[in-house]
Amino acid sequence: MPKQVSVFIENRPGKVERVTELLASADVNIRAITIADSGDFGVLKLLVDDPERAGKALLEGGLAAALKEVVAIRVPDRPGGLLEVSRILHREEVNVDDAYGFILQDKREAVFVIQVSEPAAAVAALTKAGLSLLTEEDLYTL
Repeated sequence: MPKQVSVFIENRPGKVERVTELLASADVNIRAITIADSGDFGVLKLLVDDPERAGKALLEGGLAAALKEVVAIRVPDRPGGLLEVSRILHREEVNVDDAYGFILQDKREAVFVIQVSEPAAAVAALTKAGLSLLTEEDLYTL
């Protein structure tokens, strides 16, 4: 399963610079990034080309980082494209704990990245419905 890197950071100037500096020094390429604010602290979530190396670099740099399994789904870049995914997950009672997405402009499709409590159930339901999931290699090399 693909993994995202979650970094717990203090909400103050310079923290994003520190994370990106450690990743650049470890020759890790960031493919997608999102930051969730929760007051004095936040969670920076990254899709990178090498999550294991990224996690190690961040931990060695003194930051609290964890690897989390995610499911990445190819979604048509059109109105209602995400609706099909949402309906499948709802029907199978899979709760989405966290999510973000991005567009692949050259392919006219989007990627919806979800973190769920039951990744295997989500993968099974989405695959059964004929949706295309991205493998680790697919996601890390976008």
